[in-house]
Amino acid sequence: MELGATLPVADIGPDPSVIKEYAQTIEGLGFDYLQAPDHVLGANPATVAGKGRVGTNENPYHDPFVLFGFLAGVTQRLGFAPGVLILAQRQAALVAKQAACLDVLSGGRLRLGVGVGWNKIEFDGLNEVFSNRGRRSEEQVQVMQALWASPHVTFRGRYHTINDAGINPRPTNGRIPVWFGGHAEQTLQRTAKYGDGWMPLAYPADDSALAAFEKLRVLTKAGGRDPARIGLEVWLSLGNDDPEAWRKEFTFWKQAGVTHITGHTTYAMAHHKRIAGRTVADHIAAATKFKDAVKDLL
Repeated sequence: MELGATLPVADIGPDPSVIKEYAQTIEGLGFDYLQAPDHVLGANPATVAGKGRVGTNENPYHDPFVLFGFLAGVTQRLGFAPGVLILAQRQAALVAKQAACLDVLSGGRLRLGVGVGWNKIEFDGLNEVFSNRGRRSEEQVQVMQALWASPHVTFRGRYHTINDAGINPRPTNGRIPVWFGGHAEQTLQRTAKYGDGWMPLAYPADDSALAAFEKLRVLTKAGGRDPARIGLEVWLSLGNDDPEAWRKEFTFWKQAGVTHITGHTTYAMAHHKRIAGRTVADHIAAATKFKDAVKDLL
């Protein structure tokens, strides 16, 4: 079982010295990986007030590949996981190349979380189609896995064509773990067919999560793959500042077969709650308390 932390860049800011200190501290605490979000564009908050869920540029987001490339050079063993990279607003071959380079330069520390995204503003600005993003992302994963596995690839798909070409460098092991984020039925189907793991956020520690995990296992087995080889990651909120509650939830997830638990400090939606503080010290204190509370359960 692996334990992760999120990078609270919206609170602590994008300054490289601060991010370096935070990542090195998380590594020193014994966390296995660091997770960071992905957004390329955000709307002007002054022009989208009252328009519902529209991503703005109020908060900073470092590009995951640039961020983790930087952090790979100042850490030794810490893993990296976008949570999640919005794959369909990018070119598949380019992502395959970027991921392969990061894999090689970090010594195999990348776990590539991917999702379909929700903010049409980004797709419009990046000249990508929003309406078919799910179908395209499924084919994108196939393209990337082919490029990672072989030096020369010929691929004929609905959205991609590669004529006997390849990337160099390729991942050291010929593959990079791909984890799907999201909750739609199609996400479960894609995870069962092509994924190394699933990263859901919607489920609290109850029977709804167990039912979703079982559905994924059934789909995976029906597709001829071993469900035991599909990882599960959940986020555990540190906002309630209650170590006993953390231990109880952690134990539930462990018994449910979860392989990765990310203690997060900023995400706030549904059952997820952020911590009260916003400084680097506040986030480090919460991560330290969480690690101490669950270390004997790992």
